[in-house]
Amino acid sequence: MTADLLVIDVLDEDAGLAEVEDNLGRTYQLPAEWLPGAQDGAAYRIQVQGAQVTLTPQEGGARLLMERSKQTLLDFHDRTEGDAS
Repeated sequence: MTADLLVIDVLDEDAGLAEVEDNLGRTYQLPAEWLPGAQDGAAYRIQVQGAQVTLTPQEGGARLLMERSKQTLLDFHDRTEGDAS
């Protein structure tokens, strides 16, 4: 499985870096200039073709990532609850 969505968690304008989270829950720091319209909460669709990576603004992407995270937590809770029996 590969990441296909990034969301900016924190934008450090002084350092020129954006702390981002992907849809697999991994966090990275990227140069903010790589992210068009970089701002806290902005989301980007990741497209990889060969050695080229394209980051395209994704409307509503932050909400989508939050919903995926909630579902993952619910699934985890259901599994652990079932193991307690």
